[in-house]
Amino acid sequence: MTDFRLEHDFLGERSIPNELYYGIQTLRALENFDITGIPLRTEPLFVQALAYVKKAAALANRDLGVLDPAIANHIAAACDKVARGEFDDQFTTDMIQGGAGTSVNMNANEVIANVALELMGHQKGQYEFCHPNNHVNCSQSTNDAYPTAFRIALSNKLVGYAQTLGKLADAFAQKGEEFRNVLKMGRTQLQDAVPMSMGDEFRAFATNLREELLRIEDSRRLISEINMGATAIGTRVNAPEGYAELVTRHLRDITGLELVLAGDLIEATYDTGAYVQLSGVLKRTAVKLSKICNDLRLLSSGPRTGINEINLPPLQPGSSIMPGKVNPVVPEVVNQTAFYVIGADLTVTMAAEAGQLQLNVMEPVISFALFTSISYMTRACHTLREKCVLGITANAQHAENLVRNSIGIVTQLNPVLGYETSAEIAKEALRTGKSVHDVAVTERGLLTQAKWDEIFTYENLIRPQFIQ
Repeated sequence: MTDFRLEHDFLGERSIPNELYYGIQTLRALENFDITGIPLRTEPLFVQALAYVKKAAALANRDLGVLDPAIANHIAAACDKVARGEFDDQFTTDMIQGGAGTSVNMNANEVIANVALELMGHQKGQYEFCHPNNHVNCSQSTNDAYPTAFRIALSNKLVGYAQTLGKLADAFAQKGEEFRNVLKMGRTQLQDAVPMSMGDEFRAFATNLREELLRIEDSRRLISEINMGATAIGTRVNAPEGYAELVTRHLRDITGLELVLAGDLIEATYDTGAYVQLSGVLKRTAVKLSKICNDLRLLSSGPRTGINEINLPPLQPGSSIMPGKVNPVVPEVVNQTAFYVIGADLTVTMAAEAGQLQLNVMEPVISFALFTSISYMTRACHTLREKCVLGITANAQHAENLVRNSIGIVTQLNPVLGYETSAEIAKEALRTGKSVHDVAVTERGLLTQAKWDEIFTYENLIRPQFIQ
């Protein structure tokens, strides 16, 4: 038989199962917000960051004589246990909720208060000894505690994402070295352009993604500015003198992050520009990654009626009706992940715009969009690297044959014969099906075989030099 305790708020009383560490306000949130079905505990870095914020606040309040040292120290100890993940299952509120994150803040306040109470030798719910609002939430508002924790969690989550993205870029670079001497046709507008090295193509993928690592670091710097100590709207109401600066110093020590107190706390309490910037960076990377996956699907298309310059690792049968068909399933799933992230960026944009006056109440959906985007992009990058890129092989001979039979190689003759003559050769080759060599050398005698051999060496096709 389950034991219950009776808790109250200004709306009334509710019975709470005694094994639970959260309280009445979390219970109300569970009843009110059944939106995503994704609870706060699915973002353990956010739970950890909330514990960091509450610990820093307790220590700052203790140092300023606002909190009894015994209570503050027990709150800090409880926060340490929460930060280690010992109570993740108690963080149950839905990631999307009304109230600007009040339910998340109170979920943290209630859990930490009850853990502290047990450490003090009391029972859960004996809030006269350690109260969720009076003690755990001392000198705070949801409006500074929630965004500060959100930014800390984002910063830490971006570290793992950047590492995974960097490894993916490294995998493309490794393939670039492996394929450095594979001759292939470059294409523009899906038409034959000029020859190139397949290695250069894959190295360009690596460069393209490595650029994003710099943008991620820029975004981390932006979200390192916090409004802790602003309390409700940035006026520091109910916070003691010097608290904002002191709690920020404690947070820097606890998190190891270079957190900076915002210069204008009123502006910082409603501004969500850093989230828009970060979301844009995630979208930008998603667009680039999707483009690369489009290329991988095209380059592996066929195998007999497509480009077929590369082979992707075969992972599963591709059809329930067509025997032997294998699909590029990993690039396809990364494409779809990118589409989600691109859509989530619009969510962040609209939520950031929807704030009014001194607070943006839409921050919960911003947090949901950013957390899920980072998680999905991290998994997509890992999957693409492990299940696709590392196993790509080149059909080198086929790729070279495509070059030798292409009309695109006529571009190499421009410095020797001029554009107009080269265009005539291309037109004749296209009309008759003959090779550029046959038209230019054998039939028209526009250049000697020796000159042709000089221009069309393997090395000059793959790494062209200017020849007249």
